[in-house]
Amino acid sequence: MRPFHILISTWMFMTVPGCIHTTGPKNGESLSRESSTKPRDTLVHSIPEETIKILDTLENSQIMAITSYQDLLELFEKLNYTPEAWQAGIREVPRVYLTIIGDRWGSTSSKEVTIENKKRIFFRGIAPMILRANELILDDRQRLDQLRSAFMQDQALTETDQKWLLNLAGVYKVEGENPPTASMLNELWKKVDIVPPSLALAQGAEESGWGTSRFAAEGNAVYGQWTWGENAIAPKEQRKELGNYGIAAFGSLQESVSGYMLNLNTHPAYAELRSKRAELRAKGEKISGSVLAEQLIKYSERGEEYVKTLKQMMEYNRLEPTDDAYLSADPPIFLVPAVE
Repeated sequence: MRPFHILISTWMFMTVPGCIHTTGPKNGESLSRESSTKPRDTLVHSIPEETIKILDTLENSQIMAITSYQDLLELFEKLNYTPEAWQAGIREVPRVYLTIIGDRWGSTSSKEVTIENKKRIFFRGIAPMILRANELILDDRQRLDQLRSAFMQDQALTETDQKWLLNLAGVYKVEGENPPTASMLNELWKKVDIVPPSLALAQGAEESGWGTSRFAAEGNAVYGQWTWGENAIAPKEQRKELGNYGIAAFGSLQESVSGYMLNLNTHPAYAELRSKRAELRAKGEKISGSVLAEQLIKYSERGEEYVKTLKQMMEYNRLEPTDDAYLSADPPIFLVPAVE
């Protein structure tokens, strides 16, 4: 697994078993020196590799080193991030970001907890990153909306705006032109949009075995995305007729989540999902995870059976209300494994 280079290399943590250790940036430093400066005006928030630079305003952030899953559950209790709060109708989610999964969860910790707690830890652990990834996408969508509206009103776009649109088009695999065209902007409008949390949670659980898979441990690969090249984690039984393929590895969980969303928003196999989402938008209807799941027949070789599994998981675990969840305004907390 590639190291989570910004966090791990910047701080060292002292460990006391069973405790949560917190620290903040020293002398006004933030997690990343790059993140303390204003992003370039042409920076696109949807780029997975850029997420650590723009994850949140980091000046007031906390770093917590956790030693066990009990630490995580204890933190959730302190933040009122509990099943009781959820059942009471509270949909606010704290900005608690797990940086990596690591190998301890799959090899040891997940086997020590009840199935209920395993699900609770996975869903609550990954939900903040799903919500943050959607926030970043909506940042791009909002700017795209402004520029698209200006274009339709025959207003001139600045050179900076045109460069930003070209950058966005490159990320979302849309043929870019300068100056932009109506077809380019309309195609971007269909692609630059959120993935419902209920769907992202269900797919993450299904693809990674509640975060316990080897791919999740070695490369934060929660969504089983195929890739080729050096960044691929080879499966134990590789099908040679398909080439030197593997599962894409990511430097952090946030990058993994954002990469999954970009995959759904760009790959030709998921064009029907994007069309259905645009249709829901046009009708003013809610973007539902269970509805969009029906468009994911090509995500797995299991086809219709895979879609059925996702819908059953969303129904059984009551994930649909997560589509109404939102992140709190409190400073973020970054969780890293304690160094033993």
